[in-house]
Parts: sequence; C-alpha cells; structure tokens
Amino acid sequence: MNVEGLPGRRRFLRAGAGSLASVLGLCACSRPESPSTARPGGGKPITRTLGRTGLRLPIVSMGTAYAVNLVHSALAGGVRYIHTSSSYAERNHERLLGRVFRGRARDSFVVATSPDLPYHDDPTGIGSLDIGTTTDVRLFEESLDGSLQRLGLDGVDIYYLPSIGRRETATYEPYLKAFEALKKAGKARFVGVTTHGHEPEVIRAAVEAGVWDVVLTAYNFRQSHREEVRAAIQHAAGAGLGIVAMKTQAGVFWDASRTRRINMKAALKWVLQDENVHTTIPAFSNFDELREDLSVMEDPTLTPTERKDLGLGAELGLSGLYCQQCGECRPQCPAGLDIPTLMRGYMYAAGHQQPSKARFTVSGWTRADLTCRTCDHCDVRCALGFDVRSRALQMADLLDRPGAPLGDAGLEPRASSGLSPGCTHG
Repeated sequence: MNVEGLPGRRRFLRAGAGSLASVLGLCACSRPESPSTARPGGGKPITRTLGRTGLRLPIVSMGTAYAVNLVHSALAGGVRYIHTSSSYAERNHERLLGRVFRGRARDSFVVATSPDLPYHDDPTGIGSLDIGTTTDVRLFEESLDGSLQRLGLDGVDIYYLPSIGRRETATYEPYLKAFEALKKAGKARFVGVTTHGHEPEVIRAAVEAGVWDVVLTAYNFRQSHREEVRAAIQHAAGAGLGIVAMKTQAGVFWDASRTRRINMKAALKWVLQDENVHTTIPAFSNFDELREDLSVMEDPTLTPTERKDLGLGAELGLSGLYCQQCGECRPQCPAGLDIPTLMRGYMYAAGHQQPSKARFTVSGWTRADLTCRTCDHCDVRCALGFDVRSRALQMADLLDRPGAPLGDAGLEPRASSGLSPGCTHG
C-alpha cells in the first residue's frame, strides 16, 4: 500500500507551505539570527508534567516553524517539545526537523507527529474534521515508518490519531489496537488524539477509551464553548492524560482588514492560566514571535492591560476570524452548505494572508456550490457572530477569479502588517 499516493489528503494544511526552499529555511519571514538571541529574559522556564507520560515540559512548546535556524533558536531558548505531522508541507516539515535533530542528544528534545489521513464528511455538522472509522489501520504504521525515516529517528515520543471530531472515532477499537501495537513495537513511546471540533466530546472519549496518553486540543479565549472545553480538560487531566493546547492565538486578527491584531501574548497566557494545560504549541514564523512566546514560558501572568486587550473584539463589535468548527451553522443552512470549511478558508485568506491556501481548502467547489449567491438573506446564526453570507460571497469571488488580488474580494490585507505572505502566528 502506497501511503504517498493516498487520495483525499488534508490539503488545507499543505497549501500554504510554499516552495521547498521556503520550507528548508529560506522563507522571507525568517531572517538569520544567532540562537543565543532567542531567549528574552534568560529566566528559568516554568514546566509542567504531561500527565502519566511523566515528561516534564516547559509550558510553551513549538508548533510549525519552516526555518532551520528558527527551530535551532527555539531549542536553544528552552523549548523541548516540537510538534509536526506527515501532512505538513508535503512531509518537508519532518525532513526539516530531521536536519535539526541530526547530532543532537535524543533525550534533549521531545517530538510528536501524526499520519496524513483522508477525511470523511459527516452531514451532522462535523464536516471535514473527523477521519471516520473506515481508514485502513495499516496506514498508521506505514505513515509512521515514513515519518521516522524523514526525522532520522528510531521512534517518536508521541504519535497522534489526528483531527478527531466525534466520540465514535476516538473509541474505535481497531484504531486503539493499532496504536497500542505501535507502542509495543517501540515506534512510539506514547499515543494520543488531536481535536479541533467538538472538543469536549472527544476529550472525554479519550479518557473512556483507556488507551490514549495525550490529548492535543484546540483551546482559546475566543471559543464560545470554552468553559465546556475547560471542564473536559480538567476531567482528562484528573484521569492522568497529558493535555497539549493548540489554536491558542485564535485567528491572529480581529478584522479582515488586519488593522486590529489580537494580543498574541495575552492569548497564549489566557490558555496557560488553566494549570491542567501542560504545554502549548503556538507556531513561530519569525524571531519576534519566538521571543514573545518564550517570554510567556517564564511568566504566564496576565496583566490588567492584557486582560483588557482580550476583550477588544467585544468592545469594538468585531467577531474575529477564528472559526471554532463547531458545526452549529450547518443544520441552519437550508442548502446544507459546508459552512465550517468555507469559514476556515476565509480565515486563511483574510487573517493569514494566504489566498492560495484558502482556495485549496475549497478546491473542487464550483460557483454552483456557493448557494449563498441565490439567497436574499441568511438565516444562519454563527456562534461567534460571523456574517456568514458576506464571508461566503467574498470566498466566491476568490473561486471565480483565482488570479485576482485579495482586494478585489474585499480581503486586502493591511500593507503595514509586518508579516510576509504565508507567515502565521498561532
């Protein structure tokens, strides 16, 4: 079975990767810099134990970073856990990390990855954020073998079953047995699940399954169901599972014109106020972002000003760009439009300044699929307050005119944003 040729890939994770040169450290947003300059304060990092794994980790870890020198600097600055996936940048992110790990003591870093798997659409509202229960379990080991080869390692510390959106998938016995076998074979020290949709259900299911050691979950101050996520995290941590938080920066900007940036430092600190979160994996696209997040590693205390900053969206009446993929919108649409996928594409275009990634997210869609054009009004009420029809029509413009600049679609980014196309934080 050829994993490399598997159809139905998680295309939206790849589309913004750019060329091989950018993946291997030549991205314009990553300027050369000495690793010694990465650590802002030089103080002792705060650490927490990742549940029953026993791994003691700094509270800030690393998500994606597409520059070798940036990863080296993160490790020099105190980062220990690095997250990747075989779905990132056409597997080139793992290759990049393989270069970083070469010559390093194996006990000096913790690495986690996951297989690149097809999604199965679920009309109940989960959409594309669940792999379902029809995946051939042989793909798990084949994909892991490929990851180990690219990373240059004999085994990873954590291997995740990715993007789970429902209880049935997290507790599916063939998956549990397959991941247990990988642990027994020594290819993964620990196993876990990742979720960024229906998180409370999945987190509790991970406890119920009795096999998973770690949960990697979306968790941020913008989630309308954040208290339910918090309660589920508390339950899982109490049962001994390690908790890793992602999507901590909640979309980066409050507005599509990118004039109102979310306080990234405050957003990360908000997550870490929950002591049941053992570590976080924000992405770093440049050294300024790296320094900012490393400073949180030393002191996650929220200042009064930072607390106020987190309420800026409500104060200004801005709904933000982060779509929490709750799926509550889908049953409200009489045409059954996959609104969560559409809103995710909009976030890539407007917030992350990645129109190509946005188009890739909805690749295969045609003008006829965007039925919002034929509606006089929209009855969908987004849990986060999005103007769904307006955003859908702007995405339709991107589909109609692939070569058109974002400004023609009403999504022109702020010229002075300071970020190069393709650079995201969070």
